[in-house]
Amino acid sequence: MTPHINAQTGDFAETVLMPGDPLRAKYIAETYLENVREVTNVRNVLGFTGEYKGKPVSVMAHGMGMPSISIYAHELINYYGVKKIIRIGSCGAVDEELKLRDLIVATGASTSSSMIRDRFAGYDYAAAPDFGLLRTCADTADKLGLSPRFGNILSGDLFYGSNPALLPAMQKMNVMAVEMEAAALFAIAAEFRVKALCVLTVSDHLITAEETSSEERQTSFNQMMELALETAYATIPEPVDA
Repeated sequence: MTPHINAQTGDFAETVLMPGDPLRAKYIAETYLENVREVTNVRNVLGFTGEYKGKPVSVMAHGMGMPSISIYAHELINYYGVKKIIRIGSCGAVDEELKLRDLIVATGASTSSSMIRDRFAGYDYAAAPDFGLLRTCADTADKLGLSPRFGNILSGDLFYGSNPALLPAMQKMNVMAVEMEAAALFAIAAEFRVKALCVLTVSDHLITAEETSSEERQTSFNQMMELALETAYATIPEPVDA
């Protein structure tokens, strides 16, 4: 056990999907996984392990913000042997062509946080997902008939309030959307030589002020969940018969 996860050794699969919301983790486990069991519940940050089409998959919440996902990702990787983490979350769109519920797959994560510099001797680290997972996700989206946008996002520390110059800077540099976790996840994955990916659904739009409800964010982003699950499935080896 760790200070934040009360699972036992071997309770997690090597591939973990990570939404921010514990109830979204519960929804994914109950909706998509078979032979599922709860493996951790410290602070009600729920984690489950089961099978997706016969292959082992776990799903666990990571909370809000880069400090939170950093704690859980570090412990999953270093104490539970997790090799792949796919963040599935919501984001605020900046690109005017994006609509509510559109899918985004991050090819890089800019950030306003100093956390990444702290890991990289004060320099700016180019936080990016694993290319193999990214390529598999693109191929999987084609097979599912989905058309996610691939591109740069921003991982920010502030949910309320920001530098007024940030939004026009994002638009100028073709940063599509803002969320709060991906840059930290990509940096941790790089440090510990594991694989990470981030798939997002547009839950609100910073330009048009459109937004989805909290219930919709919890249970209705099924295309994102299915894309992440199918991407994970394609990268998990077939079980070896005993």
